[in-house]
Amino acid sequence: MLPDPRDLFCKDLPTTPRPNIGKVLVAGATGYVGGRLVPELLSRGYNLRVMVRNRITNTNKWPNTEVVVADALKEDQLDAALEGIQVAYYLIHSLNLGPVGFADADMIAAGNFQNAASKQGVKRIIYLGGVGDERNCHSNHLRNRMAVTQILRQGSVPVTALRAAVIIGSGSASYEIIKNLVLNLSILLLPTWARNRCQPIAIRDVIKYLVGVLESEKSTGESYEIGGKDILSYEDMLKTCAQIIGTKTLFIHFPNMNISFYSYMASLFTPVPAPIIYCLMEGLKDDTVCSEDNITHLIPYQTISYREAIVRALSREEQDKVYTRWSDAYPPAHELAIKLSELTEPPSFTTRYSFLTRKSAASLFLNICKIGGKDGWFRNNWMWRLRGLVDRILMGVGTARGRKSAHWIEINDVIDFFRIENIIRNELLLLRAEMKLPGRAWLEFRIENHPKGNNLLTVIAYFQTKTFFGKLYWYLFLPFHHIIFKDLIEEIDARSLF
Repeated sequence: MLPDPRDLFCKDLPTTPRPNIGKVLVAGATGYVGGRLVPELLSRGYNLRVMVRNRITNTNKWPNTEVVVADALKEDQLDAALEGIQVAYYLIHSLNLGPVGFADADMIAAGNFQNAASKQGVKRIIYLGGVGDERNCHSNHLRNRMAVTQILRQGSVPVTALRAAVIIGSGSASYEIIKNLVLNLSILLLPTWARNRCQPIAIRDVIKYLVGVLESEKSTGESYEIGGKDILSYEDMLKTCAQIIGTKTLFIHFPNMNISFYSYMASLFTPVPAPIIYCLMEGLKDDTVCSEDNITHLIPYQTISYREAIVRALSREEQDKVYTRWSDAYPPAHELAIKLSELTEPPSFTTRYSFLTRKSAASLFLNICKIGGKDGWFRNNWMWRLRGLVDRILMGVGTARGRKSAHWIEINDVIDFFRIENIIRNELLLLRAEMKLPGRAWLEFRIENHPKGNNLLTVIAYFQTKTFFGKLYWYLFLPFHHIIFKDLIEEIDARSLF
């Protein structure tokens, strides 16, 4: 869904749009920050090309925008993506690979990108990295962000680098970790590193700076640290959020707690998986406070406070206006996953349950689209939650992941441990499973006209496997299918009003 024009961030930006600079590339447009940046640039008249790793099927996602398919890990694919580009935003990171695999992937991708940009004569690269002391940094994540900046600078293309600490906004991973910890825990243990200082920044201010440096020629080749009004500890951020929400959380200092254990435990109470939490929390090993404010002289406007950022994020959720979310880019390479229509042979196993109803297709489809998230999975919600809890304990993707919006959905959105693979309004919703499984699985809802003049509501579970454990898994869960799927479609019918 495109943002409401009233929700755009850059209306009061003190820089002048420069749509005559030529074509602008946004690499990382499907991520949390890139997804917020693209509408802002379009609203200011820029000629955009967005780079994605797989051809998108939702053609309304970026109207009047060129889409190019390329993977930054494959240098031969980048030439076409960067051909004719004047300015390229580099918003690619491999944080979702977790603490083990992200560094190597980031280095390779950055090297490939700067090589291709130099070859294609790109005039400027704009990069968003992390705040940290380059001489005394204990965080692998932040050191990696700094190294990426250096790799991008090795080419002939000038790089404008913005460096931010914790980003707070509706749908951001940091915000959802903080909010869900204080919402779901009455007692919250605080490690020693929770007292280190940080300068969080609102997503609206990050986007303003990203647009502002594009419109300020003086920023070419420069590096700027960007932060919000407040300097707080992680403990302060948790306590402030608890005060705003109104939870009575008891905070207890617990010095001997390592980040791995904290991340794992936090993942059980928040939508964000442990590998991402680990990388973000590791950034709190050191103070992450801006050491200079040169950006405020170049782009003079007032950033908002942490408290206001939290209030705005909560308000966006209340209004159901969360336009991008951290889960849009997780798990890694999800957009490259095999689609149901791409299977070379029929799925190994299929279960189908149908229900004949007099309710309209529009009403049935509306209630199909409400599954997951806060509404849950209706009658047998506890079964789905139990399955999701098991998967989260195994550090996979569980039902706690929720959904971006309570009322509207689009292709690629997350619904708990599923991702939307296809939508045909009032006819079909196809979900692809992203939980840990010994095979590939899909869940399909269909609404079809019946000769008797009624509608046939059908749910179909597909499972593709060739392994012994995959077959064992299918047959172990088969007895529960009748309960789960039959009750699910009956409840959809019962909730449909006409």
